[in-house]
Amino acid sequence: MTGTTTNTVRLVSKVVIRGRIEDVWREITKTDTPQLAVFGAQMRYRALTPGSPVQMRTPDAKYTSVVGEILEVSPPYRFSHTMKFTAHDDPYCKVTYELREVPDGVEFTLISEDVPIGTKTAKDMTRGGDFIVKTLKEIIENGRPALGTRILFGVFGLLAFTTPAKCLSTHWPLEESRDG
Repeated sequence: MTGTTTNTVRLVSKVVIRGRIEDVWREITKTDTPQLAVFGAQMRYRALTPGSPVQMRTPDAKYTSVVGEILEVSPPYRFSHTMKFTAHDDPYCKVTYELREVPDGVEFTLISEDVPIGTKTAKDMTRGGDFIVKTLKEIIENGRPALGTRILFGVFGLLAFTTPAKCLSTHWPLEESRDG
């Protein structure tokens, strides 16, 4: 945590990745395969442009875990969108991915803003940010997540039947995922 306002917090996770900035950018914006750094969810959007709805779904598209709207796209340096976990009744917050070339590779920063303090969203994002940057580093540097992470994803798949019904993608059509 790096700062707070009245009822929200700003979370920052940062790592240096030995790799090319283009590879990191592709990994955080791809839609053709699951984003293993983001808990194996598959990103969906109408277009990679501001104003487009964005979602994170299970690879089989049965469940939608995150909905939001793209705010900024500046390849390959910055990608930002609003987000809301479909399982929680918390307000939207903002997620920004910043990439910067450094001598050892790419400095990758994940910034979560307007995260409502004391909510399930805050709890999940506090734990999730460091996991995402660590896993992204493993993927770019080693070609895949660590064994423990891969096992965790397997367990997620086995427990998919416990996902709340309100997360079913039929409740979150892509064209209606905009916040506001």
